Amino acid sequence: MSILESPENDKDLLEVYRHSTSHIMAHAVKELFPDTKLAIGPAIADGFYYDFDCGHSITQEDLTSIEKKMKEIIKARVPFIRKELSKDEALELFRGLGETYKIELLDELEDDRVTVYEEGGFVDLCRGPHLETTGKVKSFKLLSVAGAYWRGDEKNKMLQRIYGTAFPTKDELKKHLAFLEEVKKRDHRRLGTELDLFSINDDVGSGLVLWHPKGAAIRRVIENFWLDEHHKAGYQILYTPHMAKLDLWKKTGHLDFYRENMYSPMEIEGLEYEIKPMNCPFHVSIFKSHLRSYKELPLRYAELGTVYRYERSGVLHGLLRVRGFTQDDAHIFCSEDQIDDEVVKVLDFTLFILRTFGFSEYDIYLSTRPDKYVGAEESWVKATDALEKALKEKGLDYEVDPGEGVFYGPKIDIKVRDSLGRQWQCSTIQVDFNIPERLDISYRASDSQNHRPIMIHRALMGSLERFFGILIEHYAGAFPLWLSPVQVSLLTIAERHGDYVRKLSDELIQEGIRVSVDDENEKIGKKIRNATISKTPYMCITGDKEMENRTVTIRKRNGENVGEMAVQELIAYLKEETSNRGQL
Repeated sequence: MSILESPENDKDLLEVYRHSTSHIMAHAVKELFPDTKLAIGPAIADGFYYDFDCGHSITQEDLTSIEKKMKEIIKARVPFIRKELSKDEALELFRGLGETYKIELLDELEDDRVTVYEEGGFVDLCRGPHLETTGKVKSFKLLSVAGAYWRGDEKNKMLQRIYGTAFPTKDELKKHLAFLEEVKKRDHRRLGTELDLFSINDDVGSGLVLWHPKGAAIRRVIENFWLDEHHKAGYQILYTPHMAKLDLWKKTGHLDFYRENMYSPMEIEGLEYEIKPMNCPFHVSIFKSHLRSYKELPLRYAELGTVYRYERSGVLHGLLRVRGFTQDDAHIFCSEDQIDDEVVKVLDFTLFILRTFGFSEYDIYLSTRPDKYVGAEESWVKATDALEKALKEKGLDYEVDPGEGVFYGPKIDIKVRDSLGRQWQCSTIQVDFNIPERLDISYRASDSQNHRPIMIHRALMGSLERFFGILIEHYAGAFPLWLSPVQVSLLTIAERHGDYVRKLSDELIQEGIRVSVDDENEKIGKKIRNATISKTPYMCITGDKEMENRTVTIRKRNGENVGEMAVQELIAYLKEETSNRGQL
């Protein structure tokens, strides 16, 4: 019989397994550091964690000792015993143990009766269920230690969080640990430094990205592609300010519903201004600059607009969670009978963009009305129906995500899966009946009356910073040719080949090819290694024979030798591969 069979109820079996392992870890920590106070220890995706208030600073080295103690507890095969207590009995129990965090949790519970679990003299407040005995846990690994504020509030005490993972078999654990090693190798923060793509500097400020020349080269390619495709799709490109009067954010509802993610206003000549967290109000203002005719609709505005949002320092994470970022933002103003067609077009456009960047797998979610929202319920129903109809028309599988819409409308979220199968939030499409009404915009219809347009918000990549971080990890820094910051590295065998290579570099640059030259007085083997470490797609090696024949010998970053090629042939070869973006 499987070690995960017959838990106390039919909760997710792996979650029960991992939560039981978390409980064992807490027991081990208490054994090793008796003054520790327990906070919470849930199972999470791919593992578990437990938060501790411990006078001892737990280090990575301590994890080995904790694992050893856990194995002793597991070997003892002690049963998990469920006990039901009155709330008062539980309070008395945990007061006696000095577990202040458990007391705080109990004080907030409305239930008269609670459950605790005990094994080997260790007791914890827990709904359960757990495995039958500690001996049912076979394979686990403690991974890391991090800081975490109690209840996620930076006003509370910083606790120590130990992360771990657990699997029913050693093979599954081994496979997962190999996966984590691959994730570590692909970490965009490490690769961003190694490949000299970007940095985040404390002198500048947390969450504010500095794009280095190589990273900026990739960004420029992305932006140019984005602009070209938006022109083809009938969008008009806008540029808008980085701040606006505070009153504008009051009118849109952002100040009421989004205040915690906005920065403090600044006073200019007696008026309050707010740095922008969104681009939408500016696009509405441009729409409103004169009376629009129904013949202009649908009107599609797009902008690579940089916005600023307050993210707490504890959640900042490289390019994936920042304070200043550029959205590939667009807003479509249309009549109600145009919504269905426009949402379908946006879906097609979104999937085309994602596939071009190498994302062929994705999960789609339809997010519905949240608890806090603006506008009439009837409008929400219409907007939700329009999104759902478009998904069905395209034959796309999706899940409903209840209550996860934004305050002004429902949305479609598209989460891509990268080369490791991880899910990333990128694209969003939102139908909005509310902001047009709040900002009082209208168009003159064919009946010569003014009507309220519908507004579709959409971002295809999400933000350039986050999307770039995802791309780095998806490709492990080895970008396809069309995205690579340096497409070709020209390598000289000897110093006498330098003039030829520099002239060749100028010729390739004029053809729009991104080139680096390594004519240092080093052995060719070292130059090849340097170019390979830099993940440059092609190396062109030049010696006496190549200089005489006006050729180069081509080598790929994977070690494959393409062979000797004339310069014009090389240019055509590179251009053909570049033009096939998204098809490789």
